[in-house]
Amino acid sequence: MDTTYFGRNFGVMVFKDSMSGKTLLKKYVKYETNLLYLTGIEEIIRRGIFVQSIICDGRRGLFSLFADIPMQMCQFHQIQIITRYLTRNPQTQAAKELRKLALQLTTLSKAEFTKGLENWYLKWSDFFNQRSISTTTGKTFFTHKKLRSAYLSLKRNLPWLFTFEDYKELNIPNTTNALEGCFAHLKNKLRNHNGLSKEHKTKFIDGFFKA
Repeated sequence: MDTTYFGRNFGVMVFKDSMSGKTLLKKYVKYETNLLYLTGIEEIIRRGIFVQSIICDGRRGLFSLFADIPMQMCQFHQIQIITRYLTRNPQTQAAKELRKLALQLTTLSKAEFTKGLENWYLKWSDFFNQRSISTTTGKTFFTHKKLRSAYLSLKRNLPWLFTFEDYKELNIPNTTNALEGCFAHLKNKLRNHNGLSKEHKTKFIDGFFKA
């Protein structure tokens, strides 16, 4: 499940079956919220569809809403989060090594990645916890805030980054790539129809997901 936007305050939230490729539910939204994802899953279950697992982008607080359903965070979304914090060209050696590890997320096993993250922290813990003093307030603060955010994101999301490995019998995808590809195809088609009103754009999207 994921959401894509077509301008400001106009998005489509899609729930797609990874096995059949069938769109199970689609709803138009102004904003992507955990409550909308929850009501979407509840609607799918009400229709008699068994939800064996969920692959999503890892919005904060989302995992706790589905405690009884195996949740897989899209590994590519996690890599994108790390890139936002560290950029594609980190300046410190610690950041370079953490980004390098994050880029291996889709190729390493859970045990290998967990060990790599532990080793990174052991090596860089002093640098990671370094503090500076504000010249205006005299208070201390963490010097490398973005590095901390990147590491803590990996640490926080680790329990859901390898769910596909924990439930091998379910054949859970480790990314939302199937849905991302669908969104990209839709947007490419819409570019050929520039100038559509919101009403006509909605009809176009409805037709796309019925095809």
